[in-house]
Amino acid sequence: MSEMAGSGKKSFKTYFFIGLIIGGIILADQVTKTLIARSFGMHESMEVIRHFFNLTYTRNPGAAFGFLSDERHGFRVFFFPLISSVALLFLGYFVLQTPEEDLFSLIGFSLIIGGAIGNFIDRLRLGEVIDFLDFYVGTFHWWIFNIADSCITVGIFLLLFKTLFQKQKGSEAPS
Repeated sequence: MSEMAGSGKKSFKTYFFIGLIIGGIILADQVTKTLIARSFGMHESMEVIRHFFNLTYTRNPGAAFGFLSDERHGFRVFFFPLISSVALLFLGYFVLQTPEEDLFSLIGFSLIIGGAIGNFIDRLRLGEVIDFLDFYVGTFHWWIFNIADSCITVGIFLLLFKTLFQKQKGSEAPS
């Protein structure tokens, strides 16, 4: 029986590397959220870089950018953990199918998984996600986010970059 392309055993070193990334993200995410929740009152803000960056304690009951935050609490408490669990299963499958040599993709998947687990922990504990990174220019404020959100975003961009670069490289005419 032939194996699927990309599947196969990875070395302990590769799994350890992936685990370090995921564990480091979860630890950094949960520690920073705990520090913010203990040090700030809800919606309290501290200027870090004038006219650019504040630490602002908020909670997001929805998904990215507040998506579905107006839905009933009972729906969110069921829906978000379910979606997170399914997404984590798919991401785990992709990690298993990614060749060991493709560190760029493995790092991207690891960043997404670590961030997803960090926010998943908040949803299970609190029913919502703690956010605190508040970037702005003038009166324009980006959505307030956290370490987990940052890692998910960077991971997605790494995978998109890899996919675009791979397609562009593969579409070059032979010389």
